[in-house]
Amino acid sequence: MSFFGYVFAPKLYKEYGIGPPQKLYTSEGLEKWGDQIIATLSMMWNIGYYTSPLIFTFLYRRGYLVAESITSLAKFTTGIGIIVIISLCMRGFGRSQSQSYVRFVKALDVCKALKNSEEGKRGLRIFDFDFKDWPVDFDVNELERKGRTTAVAKKVRSKPIWISSLPCEIAAYIAIHTFGIRMIYPGSLKILLNYLSPMLVQGRCKLIEEESGVRYKLKTVDGNEIDTLFVDNRSKATNGKTLVICSEGNAGFYEIGIMTTPLSLKYSVIGWNHPGFAGSTGKPYPAQDQNAIDCVMQFAIHKLNFLPENIILFGWSIGAYSSLWAGSQYPDVKGIVLDATFDDILYLALPRMPVSLEGVVKLAIREHVNLNNLELAMQFNGPILMIRRTEDEVMCTEDNILETNRGNFLLLNLLKHRYPNIFRPSQMNYGMKLLSKSLDVRAPGEQNNEQLCFSLLTSYVADNSKSFPLLIGEDYTEEQCTQLADYLIRKHSKDFKSTHCTPLPVEYFHTPWDIPSENDFVFT
Repeated sequence: MSFFGYVFAPKLYKEYGIGPPQKLYTSEGLEKWGDQIIATLSMMWNIGYYTSPLIFTFLYRRGYLVAESITSLAKFTTGIGIIVIISLCMRGFGRSQSQSYVRFVKALDVCKALKNSEEGKRGLRIFDFDFKDWPVDFDVNELERKGRTTAVAKKVRSKPIWISSLPCEIAAYIAIHTFGIRMIYPGSLKILLNYLSPMLVQGRCKLIEEESGVRYKLKTVDGNEIDTLFVDNRSKATNGKTLVICSEGNAGFYEIGIMTTPLSLKYSVIGWNHPGFAGSTGKPYPAQDQNAIDCVMQFAIHKLNFLPENIILFGWSIGAYSSLWAGSQYPDVKGIVLDATFDDILYLALPRMPVSLEGVVKLAIREHVNLNNLELAMQFNGPILMIRRTEDEVMCTEDNILETNRGNFLLLNLLKHRYPNIFRPSQMNYGMKLLSKSLDVRAPGEQNNEQLCFSLLTSYVADNSKSFPLLIGEDYTEEQCTQLADYLIRKHSKDFKSTHCTPLPVEYFHTPWDIPSENDFVFT
């Protein structure tokens, strides 16, 4: 490779097989100095980008934004440009002297010569480097060219724009497309990514070296590239025949996220990063996020050969939206596990914003980031398990008041949709009272009613159908409805005494409960 090839080649993070997972590739000499200067300038640019309104205001008030200042500005930018060029040359020369980097460049050239074939990628997979230079492994658009349909997300306005509401519409649009989407998804902030980058690389290396994970680049229908990692345990354990697709929270990454829980149970697992997170391109707007999880599902089905009925969708926090949307499009999945989530993001956003901006906040959420988990959950008829964290400081609208956890509203309204005759108004009140304390606290004798509830449900399904809503309970007494409501709440949810970001212990993760068929005589 030429000198300029080393200058503009991807950044190398690690060569696998050399040292422990925590040992990363370390630049030395001129490469180190060049990298540090470029990284410093990059951070200054990112800070300047996010604070640009303040900077321009300061410069304007000091009188710098005038024609006479153009010469000084040109000198400043020229000086920065010279520093960048010198730093790039230092980096390129230093890289050409590093044995690890030379081996990496040779593997990169071989992969390109073999037109990014699997044979070429094998040599490249022993290196971890800047993901934008990794070739695409799966393009969902190829499925459409072969006549297979995919679920394409489309943005639909909930109402027409009126002249009277135009100022609020404009304010809502500007707010969401500047700071709003970054407040909702802080993981898309470049500053945060720069800070977390060493931890992400180490986490990814651990997954690849210790769990035999394989990293893939997926291309969505809207052209985004999604950073994905797959751990295949099909030949290692019975649980490995089931694939768990993990959707992270608003500042979560698969490298250091929720994959560890299903991996500990020897499931096969896919982790992926939202658009704009780590190696994924794009922005985490709902349509792009929907296209991303759809691409992951298509990859799992058509590339990895998992049947939908052998797939569990696992979503933590805001990742529940991705999981529920996938469930609404792929109704045959084995189940959905939701950890520490909410019913509607609007009810979490309003208490955290000034009251005077309530109208703009509602408009911004409904028109641009309408993450309504309840609507999606009601479109899915399969098994769902919800894990509520009893000390969750994020999902509670009032501090330390369990009754205000928005997961309660998601659970009760979903059960009301599925069992309308059981969850009458009186039982909804009972459910909220039950959820105002930990579900682990049970009154004496409650366990004795489970056999009766189990029998009532299985008998109804055997005589009618298993599709929701189930009309069981129309002629039941209040006492019978209370018993069934209690039973269904406990079957669909579990309490974990924890704050929002604590890793989920393995005992809380399992296949969601479903009403057994008439051929299932085992009491669970």
